Amino acid sequence: MGDEHSLIPKDSFVFKLPKKSPLVLRTVVLLFVMVCTVYICSICLKQIGVVPSAGFLNVEVFERPCPEPNIQPWDIPYVHYPKPKTYSREECSCNPVRYFAILSMQRSGSGWFETLLNNHTNISSNGEIFSVKDRRANASTIFETLDKVYNLDWLSSASKNECTSAVGLKWMLNQGLMKNHEEIVEYFKTRGVSAIFLFRRNLLRRMISVLANSYDRDAKPLNGTHKSHVHSPKEAEILARYKPLINTSLLIPDLKQVQEMTSKALAYFNTTRHIFLYYEDVVKNRTKLDDVQEFLKVPKLDLKSRQVKIHHGPLSQHVQNWEEVQKTLKGTGFENFLLEDYRR
Repeated sequence: MGDEHSLIPKDSFVFKLPKKSPLVLRTVVLLFVMVCTVYICSICLKQIGVVPSAGFLNVEVFERPCPEPNIQPWDIPYVHYPKPKTYSREECSCNPVRYFAILSMQRSGSGWFETLLNNHTNISSNGEIFSVKDRRANASTIFETLDKVYNLDWLSSASKNECTSAVGLKWMLNQGLMKNHEEIVEYFKTRGVSAIFLFRRNLLRRMISVLANSYDRDAKPLNGTHKSHVHSPKEAEILARYKPLINTSLLIPDLKQVQEMTSKALAYFNTTRHIFLYYEDVVKNRTKLDDVQEFLKVPKLDLKSRQVKIHHGPLSQHVQNWEEVQKTLKGTGFENFLLEDYRR
């Protein structure tokens, strides 16, 4: 059978492949490889905790947990590891911090006491923060301020170069503390804040100091400058020259009012972790400072203050109408205040 007798055309078995550009083929292969690569990388990123977001890679840093402190179980709520927003604690990040507040009244020795605490390399007490009214306007502003202090974001002269082990502030009873006591007690208990009560035993001496400080605020005998606390015997001697005139008709009611406020504060904060101190006891017995350092769980150091006491000696030297004051308090529950040093 010859070719001319074939029933199927000769070129019917010839298939012609369409001509494609090598560039197109390479592009397809490259796209396929890129898709596979992206898919594989996304799986790997999920495994190591890296998540692409907004064009950037947010790498999760898994911090090594701090070792458990050697403390009693009941003490755990009072141990904290704050993370300030304004700086990094770095090598101090695993150094536990205690929160405290010095609860006191004006002219009760709290300024002097706070300088002693700040003399400790690991204690930072940030002063009378709530003397600024806006900070104590309501419970919310109070908590906002406290959060900043206890988060170590309240920068002041009390800030330390060493690792802080205890941080707090000085808080007067009439600076929103009593008004918002229920919310503040709850905050203290929730956040693990310890209270240091510091009051004066001899309320008559406190009254004289309050009146003298009020006079100094207006008169400014120290070169036109008001100073609540002084650091030289000469300055103390100048301020002590002023002798207030006490209104004896209001003397006993005023003393009772201070006593009642002190009792209420102790009752309100009785459920918090606290320590109670009298200024006179700290002056006479410096082992009381050891008790405070033990309370704050910091190393015991010999604490010192540069402040100089203003009113020395018998109270009769510091009051204009002393005889009238004596007559008013004789035979009352406040008679012991007439002594140079109050005794139980």
